[in-house]
Amino acid sequence: MSVANEVRTGALAAPQAAKAAGRKPWWEYPAVFRYGFVALILIVWQLVGPSISPIFFTYPSKIAVAFYTLTASGDLPYYLAQSLEVMFYGLLSAIVIGIPLAILMARVRWLDWALDLPINALYATPLVALVPLLVLWFGIYLKAKIIVVFLFAVFPILINTYQGVRECDKNMLEVARSFRSGEWRVWQDVLLPFALPYIAAGVRLAIGRGLVGMVIAEFYTTISGLGFMITRYANNFEMDKTFVPVIVLMMLGVSLTAALKWVERRIAPWSHANR
Repeated sequence: MSVANEVRTGALAAPQAAKAAGRKPWWEYPAVFRYGFVALILIVWQLVGPSISPIFFTYPSKIAVAFYTLTASGDLPYYLAQSLEVMFYGLLSAIVIGIPLAILMARVRWLDWALDLPINALYATPLVALVPLLVLWFGIYLKAKIIVVFLFAVFPILINTYQGVRECDKNMLEVARSFRSGEWRVWQDVLLPFALPYIAAGVRLAIGRGLVGMVIAEFYTTISGLGFMITRYANNFEMDKTFVPVIVLMMLGVSLTAALKWVERRIAPWSHANR
């Protein structure tokens, strides 16, 4: 019994000693679970993958070899650059058009009334069904792909920005008006700071939707981009090479989202301080 008590006492004392030394126990670090779970998935995938037919599946070590091969041959950088160009112009257009339009809708009643129904109708429409029409109207080259990415990305930005402006605290607006603030000062001091977290959330959603739109556009249009790589290698049953652009798309989405969160912490630190 004394040995058991000593073991139990030591187990309880370990977290207390860590806290006394100014260190948290290992299970309180989010990175342990975040990256540990990813490592667990990769280990299970590596163990199970070789038992499945290579025509239908593959595993991480073969994907790593294919990644090196495609990078060394120049195929992956070439097609990735094409996809990044489409994503950049499409997402930039969605931000430049979506944010000002949402702000105007939130502040000008007649514009809100006029655009509310068309925007909701387009947002509810499966945009994949419109891609063949857009290709027919705008061709199979860069312009059509940028328009597809724009349509996929603009609605989350538009809706979140509109919501952020509309939900601004009315008491803060009354205080600003009581100090005789003009429209621009109200925007600068109240509305934009309040709406920034909503705008950032909309852009984060737009990144994911924009990547989906980019790949779909590349399926339907010219022989270019990561979407073409997926189609090409999947048709040849080269699963290891097929997974390379898929994983690159995942990493691209995670990287862009992390970069946006970093920017949000810099320009709107109060939104994180309130959580």
